Amino acid sequence: MEAILMKIYENYAGADRDMLLHAYDYAKAAHKDQKRASGEPYFIHPCAVAEILVDLGLDAETISAAFLHDVIEDTPATEEDIRREFGDGVLSLVSGVTKLDKIVFKSEEEEEAENFRKIFIAMAKDIRVIIIKLADRLHNMRSLTYLSSERQKKMARETLDIYAPIAGRLGISQIKCELEDLCLKYLDPEAFAYLVANIHQKLEERNRFVNSVVEEIKEILTESEIAGEVFGRPKHFYSIYKKMKAKNLALDQIYDLTAVRVIVSTVDECYEVFGKIHKKWKPVPGRIKDYIATPKPNMYQSLHTTVVTDFGQPFEIQIRTVEMHRTAEYGIAAHWKYKENRDSETKLDQRISWIREMMELQGGFKDSKEFMNTVKEELYSSELLVFTPRGKVISLPEGATPVDFAYAIHSEVGNHCTGAKVNGKIVPLSSTLSLGDVVEIITSSASKGPSRDWLKFIKSSSAKAKIKQFYKKETKEENIKLGRTMLEEAAKKRGYVLSELLTADSFKNVSQKLSFDTQEEMFSAVGYGAISTNQVIFKLIDYFRKEVPQPVELRPFKEKNVSDTVTVKGLKGLLVSFAGCCSPVPGDEIVGFVTRGRGVVIHRRDCANMRNVDPERLQPAEWVKKAGDARFRVTFVVYAEEQGAALSAISQATSDMKLSITSINGRYDKSNAAIVEVTVTLMGREDAEVFMGKLKMHGRIIDVHRLSN
Repeated sequence: MEAILMKIYENYAGADRDMLLHAYDYAKAAHKDQKRASGEPYFIHPCAVAEILVDLGLDAETISAAFLHDVIEDTPATEEDIRREFGDGVLSLVSGVTKLDKIVFKSEEEEEAENFRKIFIAMAKDIRVIIIKLADRLHNMRSLTYLSSERQKKMARETLDIYAPIAGRLGISQIKCELEDLCLKYLDPEAFAYLVANIHQKLEERNRFVNSVVEEIKEILTESEIAGEVFGRPKHFYSIYKKMKAKNLALDQIYDLTAVRVIVSTVDECYEVFGKIHKKWKPVPGRIKDYIATPKPNMYQSLHTTVVTDFGQPFEIQIRTVEMHRTAEYGIAAHWKYKENRDSETKLDQRISWIREMMELQGGFKDSKEFMNTVKEELYSSELLVFTPRGKVISLPEGATPVDFAYAIHSEVGNHCTGAKVNGKIVPLSSTLSLGDVVEIITSSASKGPSRDWLKFIKSSSAKAKIKQFYKKETKEENIKLGRTMLEEAAKKRGYVLSELLTADSFKNVSQKLSFDTQEEMFSAVGYGAISTNQVIFKLIDYFRKEVPQPVELRPFKEKNVSDTVTVKGLKGLLVSFAGCCSPVPGDEIVGFVTRGRGVVIHRRDCANMRNVDPERLQPAEWVKKAGDARFRVTFVVYAEEQGAALSAISQATSDMKLSITSINGRYDKSNAAIVEVTVTLMGREDAEVFMGKLKMHGRIIDVHRLSN
């Protein structure tokens, strides 16, 4: 806690320092008496996160948000408190991180995919949110010792799959490498312990070798009158582990456990040193990589070569400029760390352009799972570098085709592509490109658009999304109409009217979860199949039940007027209907709720919607003794070991009692138990109890109860 204060005084001044000290004091007071799993004061955690970000050189707003990132979630402080004390900028960052903190990756693929999408929405809005989250995750991984073995492995797997690749894509190698090593420590502890012990065992011998190489390269710099820095850098454990696994090698078969870095001032000096090193030592064929001419997607630049020494031992050398080194170490964070280079504004945009492109294309994906798979391909794909006729380098996934190339140039080039030349020869659009190919795309304004057949052979996820987006836009009006109709039908099936469910407030609630700007965009997504009707309808119904002041009021199925089956004391001439939220039947204790303009709605007395209503609007009600053959819709919730068992029990019970099923829906919960909601028509409470009794007799039924909200 004292270390971070020292760094604040060393790195910040004026209003920035004042803000940071205020954030420090505010968070310290807010987290007072809270403890971590280790038993240490909780405030150590936000201090550690802030320190990581100070070392990366982030701005005062970001560091302040790091101090405060758990305050809204874990203390009585509110968003309004943060806005008042620190302004909208800090609040926006804290809120963004708070939302990400609520994300829990579960085994269900859809849930994981939706959470993955939320991370990228946060990244697109403000990249600093994910940088704070990466620092937060790094400190949590550093202190993972105090959690159970199961939680350690779960968090390590999630970090290795999601957060480490994101850090790599953003170019923050410091965080990426440490995260990967910490993950290995918990996912394969035996391998980690073996690497630590055996690599350290020959550390002194290896250091002597590296030092001799460093001295020889320094001599090259001196002879060439080039000012520069040369040093050895041990490779992190996870990269060694991956190489051993991928190539089935033993540790003593891996020679480049340490790389040598050469840092010079200019690009020309990089190539001069590169040539003189190859003159001194023989380069290993196939191990020369020029990332200066062809930067990685995360803007990483460097010259890599592996050479063989006079002793026959290979080792790797990396040559780069000071600016390239900053980018390699700090990635996107270098934008803030080295503020004197403010021309990096455009570089920042370049580094995060792939994120923005993914978010622009997200509407073209069928669902969150397809979005997640697409982004993971972007994160993990191997690179294939090809050229335009003018020499511009284009990075594509392995196995890419001319169509992938066309869409990498621009969406319009892809949409109007009619042919392609590779190295001057016309080739089929489905042909596979090779490293270094020069590709020229032939376009025609008469082209009506991409062929759906292209989806069968293209490799680039973004190209696939752009093609789907083209067809989505072509049929937008049709999709809007279809989506609206589908939602109206889905609402009607559940006893609701879409126009009553879909208000400005309810849409705002849905749009926060599904990221739609307009209702038309939502209708189009449903019509196109990007999201299901259930994803929207359930959220609208849930909001309607919880947030709308008056209870849910719906007319049930019946063969007689409601007034023939119930009487409401003290009221005459008013429309009477049954509530769909609790579905009262003869035998239930009931009460009448006087609505504004919709008569009296009959609820069960134990209905949750009646707990907080105005007592003056409640009227005594009772069943008519002879309700005749009136039938009522009642919804039951059935929990079973699996859906087949539930459906079998329901089918048997309805057949025995000669009941009609009006609707049935099934899903699985977090523990993988089946949940089936079934609505049947019956005569009264006695029928309901008999029906539940029959279901409970089934050996694989866990529980049954009537639906009541």
